[in-house]
Amino acid sequence: MGEPAVDLLSPIFAALADPTRRNMITRLSRGDATVTELAEPYEMSIQAVSKHLKVLESAGLVSRAREAQTRPVRLEAEVFDLMTAWIERYRRQAEQRYRRLDAVLADMPDPQTTRQREESE
Repeated sequence: MGEPAVDLLSPIFAALADPTRRNMITRLSRGDATVTELAEPYEMSIQAVSKHLKVLESAGLVSRAREAQTRPVRLEAEVFDLMTAWIERYRRQAEQRYRRLDAVLADMPDPQTTRQREESE
């Protein structure tokens, strides 16, 4: 066996496990925001919001730019492409299993039709 693949998805999914962080991602999907702007809907300190942002940042979901006096937080959309590709692979596999199951079920005799046929004989 070779080296294990770098697990990029675990920190992403772990970061998104928290509803506050998911809400922040939703807000950032509409455009960049400052920490203060992201903190507005929550009854938590700027420090607590910053901790959430550090988790999102370490997972690669957001970045912070330096623009003049502010440090806007920006969504890193390409990370979602990685997640989408992973989810899509398993969706396709599940779809193939359902198609195979449909084929097996279609080949099985209908018990009601079989019973009716036996009763009429």
